[in-house]
Amino acid sequence: MRRMPAQPRNTESGNSRIRRAVVQLILDRRLRPGAPLPTEAELMEDLGVSRNSVREALKALQALDIVEIRHGYGTYVGEASLTPLVDGLTFRTLARHDDDTGALAEILQVREVLEEGLIRRIAGTADEAELDALEAVVSRMENAVRAGRSFPELDRQFHELLYVPLGNPLVPQLLGAFWTVFRRVAAARGWREDPRPEVTVRRHRDIVTALRARDAAGAQRAMEHHFRGIEARTLTR
Repeated sequence: MRRMPAQPRNTESGNSRIRRAVVQLILDRRLRPGAPLPTEAELMEDLGVSRNSVREALKALQALDIVEIRHGYGTYVGEASLTPLVDGLTFRTLARHDDDTGALAEILQVREVLEEGLIRRIAGTADEAELDALEAVVSRMENAVRAGRSFPELDRQFHELLYVPLGNPLVPQLLGAFWTVFRRVAAARGWREDPRPEVTVRRHRDIVTALRARDAAGAQRAMEHHFRGIEARTLTR
C-alpha cells in the first residue's frame, strides 16, 4: 500500500511557536518600534532553533509589520500598523467577483457601526477649535464642488479629525483602514466619483451643525444619513 506523504503539522506548529516566542521577547524587553532585535545568532541560541527557522519566523512577522528586516543592517521592531488588515480586506472584497456590492457593503457596515456609535461621544467632547477645524474642511469641500473637483482626501481628513477629541489613536487608524479598502476596491473596479458631491458636502455640514449644538442624537442621525448616501452610491456603480 502506498503511504501518503506526511502532513507538515509539526513544522507549522514549530513556526508558530517561534513567532510567538519572538513576539514575547519584544514584549518582555519592552522594545519600542524602531528598536533593534537580537541578531539571528542570538535568537537561535535563546530559542534553541535553527537559523532557517528564525529566518522563516522573522519573514512571517515582517508580513504582519511586527518586525522590519533591513538587509545589511539587522532586524528591528516594526510599527505594527494595520497594513496587513487593509491588504487582507482588500483581497477578500475583490475576490468576490460575483458580488462586488455585497462584499463592499460588509466593509461599509462595520465602519458605519463604529462611526455611529462614536459620534455621540464627540458631541460632548469636541471643543470649539476642533469644531472649527471640521468646519474648515467642509468649506474646502464646498470650494472643490464649485471648482468641479472631487474631494476624496478631504472626506477622509474630515473623518480623521472628527475623532481626535477621543484621544484614542486606534480609532482613526482603524477607520482609515476601512477607508483605504473602499478606495482601493473602487479604483480596481473603475467606479466613478461621487455623482452628487453637493449632497455629500451638505451631509458633512449637518454633522458639524449637530455637534456645535451638542446634539448627540442629531449628530448620530446625520452620520446615519451620510452612510445611507454612501451605500446608495455603491449600488449605482
